[in-house]
Amino acid sequence: MSKTPKPEQPKKDKHGKGLKRRDDPPPLRELLRIPVGKPVDLTAYDADGKPGGPADKAAGAAATSALGPALAGLQERLYAASTAGDRRRLLLVLQGMDTSGKGGTVKHVIGHFNPSGCRIHAFKAPTPEEKAHPFLWRISKALPQPGEIGIFDRSHYEDVLIGRVRELAPADEIEERYAEIDRFERSLADDGVTVVKVFLHVSYEEQRTRLLERLDNPEKHWKFNPGDIEERALWPAYQEAYEIALERCASERAPWFLVPADRKWYRNWAISTLLLEHLAELDPQYPRGDFDVAECRRRLLAQ
Repeated sequence: MSKTPKPEQPKKDKHGKGLKRRDDPPPLRELLRIPVGKPVDLTAYDADGKPGGPADKAAGAAATSALGPALAGLQERLYAASTAGDRRRLLLVLQGMDTSGKGGTVKHVIGHFNPSGCRIHAFKAPTPEEKAHPFLWRISKALPQPGEIGIFDRSHYEDVLIGRVRELAPADEIEERYAEIDRFERSLADDGVTVVKVFLHVSYEEQRTRLLERLDNPEKHWKFNPGDIEERALWPAYQEAYEIALERCASERAPWFLVPADRKWYRNWAISTLLLEHLAELDPQYPRGDFDVAECRRRLLAQ
């Protein structure tokens, strides 16, 4: 009787890591990455799409949950490595129109991590003190420290989005800010910050649906602002402002990722996956102890 053949084992490189197979799907960041140096047309992207994602909501929720242990483990390794002088950290920048899910993303993403190793900041309208400083001043104060994961709910991009649409600054000053942002993000990369910039792409129709849900549910009235209707009326201007920012402020070291956001479950899975891919590439390692393990063990057992 012939023996049942053993299943083929995945091939590994000299470091013990699995080698990519020809039929493996491309990393999600390749699918969602906005091309650098090319004009951006948001109408060409499907806000209801699910590129590279699970088949449906149930599968998406299960897949997102399954990412949790790996994300938590990588976060712990990142933090542990910082205790030995590793300056690397990760910054997730979330931008998108109202109702695109920035707050919801923070809620679901933070669930994977130890909150003590995260630094979360939601940027509101600048205070009088912040207005007295250059626009990147308040951003610099909120950056993650080595070993931390930072999450920005809105960011320095508000200063070229609202600033442009609402004409809050002279046109030549807005133009200069694009270059300032680019230099700032390059300096972050040079200092060990992995910048993951995500544009949550929600459709005009879905935004209306979500705003109506807030109006129809008294428990969500706190999330609604009549000014949201005025901002919605400026949709074309905001789309143009985003297209300009996504094109001008994308670089190889700090690219933009466009995540379709009409499906909340896909949004959560996609951002969790993007974080996992970036953290796995960093591959932080636990530092070696600078003490005699055997001697410490002997002393403990002797007590």
